[in-house]
Amino acid sequence: MRREETVDFNIKAAWHAIARMYNQQASKYDITMSMGFVLLNINSEEGTPATKIAPLMGLEARSLTRLLKTMEEKGLINREGDASDKRMVRIVLTKEGKKKKEKSREVVLRFNEVVREKIEAQQLTNFFEVLQKITRIIESNNIYDKIPSLNDKRI
Repeated sequence: MRREETVDFNIKAAWHAIARMYNQQASKYDITMSMGFVLLNINSEEGTPATKIAPLMGLEARSLTRLLKTMEEKGLINREGDASDKRMVRIVLTKEGKKKKEKSREVVLRFNEVVREKIEAQQLTNFFEVLQKITRIIESNNIYDKIPSLNDKRI
């Protein structure tokens, strides 16, 4: 099977194209795609507990720490103690962070608008269904259960 015929290659190639496009747009506003996604996942009025952001984005908490530090240095966010739970740290948007969040939102909405203009609704519905099925297959966690090990005498 050629790599262009594999499911994972096509998903990865599409995602890399999307990431490049988003990063090109983000750089116009002195942020990165990752920063834009973080901004989009922070509640504009109340802020968001730091521990909730990574799961919203599908990241490990460790991966987010450095990014939040950079965003704080850029003046996009502040860390504030939670009024009701002193153990919790909320990430709140600064005025500049709110501006960049709105730009990020516009970029994402525009991409989706153009895709929806060029791809039929039924094709998109099928696409989403296929991606959801692929995710369920992966999450079932038994894809490789039937692969014989190298120590198996039957090989």
